[in-house]
Amino acid sequence: MKKRIAMALAVTFLVAYNSLAYGPIGHQIVGAIADERLANTSTGQQVDALLDRITLEKAAVMADEIKGWDKRGADDPRIFHYSAHPKIDTQLRDFWRANQPTHDTNLAMPSHHWFHYADVPLVPVQRYADGKAGRSKWDVVHMISYCVEVLRRNLPEDNERKISKPIAVILLAHYVGDIHQPLHVGAEYFDRQGHVVDPDHNESTLPDEGGNTLTLRLNGDPLGGHLSHSRSLHGFWDLDAVNTLLPQLPETMPKPKRRALTDSAKKALAHEMATHEPKNWRMRANLDVKNYAEAWADEIMPIAREAHERLAFKDVRPLQQEDRIVATGEADENAAPDHVAYRDWSANIVRNELHRAGWRLADLLEKSLTPTTTSPAPSK
Repeated sequence: MKKRIAMALAVTFLVAYNSLAYGPIGHQIVGAIADERLANTSTGQQVDALLDRITLEKAAVMADEIKGWDKRGADDPRIFHYSAHPKIDTQLRDFWRANQPTHDTNLAMPSHHWFHYADVPLVPVQRYADGKAGRSKWDVVHMISYCVEVLRRNLPEDNERKISKPIAVILLAHYVGDIHQPLHVGAEYFDRQGHVVDPDHNESTLPDEGGNTLTLRLNGDPLGGHLSHSRSLHGFWDLDAVNTLLPQLPETMPKPKRRALTDSAKKALAHEMATHEPKNWRMRANLDVKNYAEAWADEIMPIAREAHERLAFKDVRPLQQEDRIVATGEADENAAPDHVAYRDWSANIVRNELHRAGWRLADLLEKSLTPTTTSPAPSK
């Protein structure tokens, strides 16, 4: 019980530190679905042993939590550690040290931040393998495959990236959620006049970094049409779209009560998703498990495209950001042909993608840890 409480406190403490992909709630839902799918199975027992009894629900946020080490380093005694799980803590620190944050793509050591996403161009709509821009050997597609190969023993645990089996499970619990977030795979590119262009045919393009550099304005927003907290397009998909799946509680409600009601609703939603099979979640039978991530990226790309087509880009211009130049501007909601508001459309997409991500995480772990097994975890 003390271990569980310590982990819960760590999660609560770290929310302020991180820019969380799909937000902690979205990732926790994915992990909780997989926990329930794998309960009372041999794969579940293997995962339990590898993670020192940390649940996938909690493991699913750890790849974002360790971003809290970026400023002071993983060994600074003044910052948090997973002290209740010393072996996991040691391995996570080894992983962080082997993949320290940087923007310099010429360095031999990649940044662990790069592992969470790809920036595949949305013009023209294409498959992951159809071009080069926005892809790298350290993007989310390649890193999911890398972790799978560690679990299958096709890569040694003492690899250059310091991804052991426990770390591979922790990373997969997070990355499988990431790759089902449309703006973690697709990105828009602009020229200096603010026009959308294809970076594979125009070298001087400006990326929107998966919508991180665009401010979203939706119909009906307060304060003159702006979100009250100036949410980026990417941030909307990470947080706002997920939160619409849970009860909308008044800001005046005491925080402990809000947290309790939110946790209860999140648990109920994860249970509903775990016990009802999502549509079109299975991969084709002859597809090697190491190639699942690329298939998922191809699947999410049209959704990422529509997430941008439902918006109009305004006042797009270059912005110097640290050591790179990106596109900044506004993304305003268009009147959609189907008359569905962007909030409602995105909420439906997020619900479907979280649902499939949870089932796929369970399936991926089962097939990676027991390669001869071809059937999914048993239905509840």
